[in-house]
Amino acid sequence: MDLILRHAHIAGRESDGPLDIGIQAGRIAVIAPALAADGPQIELGGRLVGPGFVETHIHLDKSRILDRCRSDRGNLEEAIEEVARAKLGFTAEDVHARGAKTLERAILNGTTHMRTHLEVDPGIGLRGFEGILPLVREYAWAIDLEICIFPQEGLLNNPGTDGLMMQALAAGGRVVGAAPYTDSDPHGQIDRVFEMARHFDIDVDMHLDFGADPSSLDLEYVCEVTERHRYGGRVAIGHVTKLSAADPARFAAAARRMADAGVALTVLPSTDLYLMGRHMDRSVMRGVTAAHRMLADGVNCSLSTNNVLNPFTPFGDVSLIRAANLYANIAQVGKRDDVIACFEMITRRSAQLLRLDDYGVAEGKSADLVVLDAPDRAGAIAELAPPLYGFKRGRMTFQRQVAELNRP
Repeated sequence: MDLILRHAHIAGRESDGPLDIGIQAGRIAVIAPALAADGPQIELGGRLVGPGFVETHIHLDKSRILDRCRSDRGNLEEAIEEVARAKLGFTAEDVHARGAKTLERAILNGTTHMRTHLEVDPGIGLRGFEGILPLVREYAWAIDLEICIFPQEGLLNNPGTDGLMMQALAAGGRVVGAAPYTDSDPHGQIDRVFEMARHFDIDVDMHLDFGADPSSLDLEYVCEVTERHRYGGRVAIGHVTKLSAADPARFAAAARRMADAGVALTVLPSTDLYLMGRHMDRSVMRGVTAAHRMLADGVNCSLSTNNVLNPFTPFGDVSLIRAANLYANIAQVGKRDDVIACFEMITRRSAQLLRLDDYGVAEGKSADLVVLDAPDRAGAIAELAPPLYGFKRGRMTFQRQVAELNRP
């Protein structure tokens, strides 16, 4: 064997007790107790081995720009305005350097797959895309990176954006996105984005229904268009903070509609918590939609980072374990099964959203793994377990020492 991980608790198979994982030619060759094989070994002592984390929604291109922006009002409108101004000064080299730094932090925190949303418009042109695209190749040794092209500042109301999106999609964008709430014609933007998706035969991932009033939901139109084009399973929507303010009947109806249409949801706990409720001066709403409650209705859901160190979210270390723990606190998750679901929303369910077939801790799968200093999935979320090792196609990409007390 090229590598043997000894005495591992495998995510989803914790009740099987400690197992050994044999890795050969970048793949999981065998999982068995007391594996009789030779090769380099790592003793895990019952620690958790899970599939690498999957980041479904992040913005590498505009990460780490707090030193260029204000965040005085702290609301969505200010964030869009400040980043639009800052983008005018972006260069491909600048975007590349900041994106690489954020990407490396994600790798160090156990992420092995990522979808980054990237803005194109007449203000920035393709400079952001030119800065991020090389990262796909440069970091392929540690992470699979795909780029979602979207219009942050509008599409139909922003002449020139359509052509730039088409150029970027033809040159390496693998997913098309949207932000209808910034457009003069939200449904028109949704229609055009689906046209682009069908033209290139790619998936759709939209920013949607960011607000506090659930009386009007664009997700209903997205579901309608998804069914019209038979795109179920290929569409995701992010944020959807309006549902956090919906009454139980409205929430349940939206969940059933999304499940029927095959539309997935990504919740961004840090950004949604930071931006929502700015119109309130007491008992401020959390603004984070209860994704774990939608799972029972058949909606696939993921948890993700979104923004890092910019006016949309002036915090972040690109840790999906931290994002899941934050979500569990905000959503008042207490049942053990729901805590485990939080782990699944940064691993298996996120992989399903990205339609990753070669994923999981199972024989024959690519050895894209993370080792956590915890015995099981619930403990990893509850205690913010640090990642100790990461592997991409069986090669170790990072390692972290276990903290030790220096006793007298």
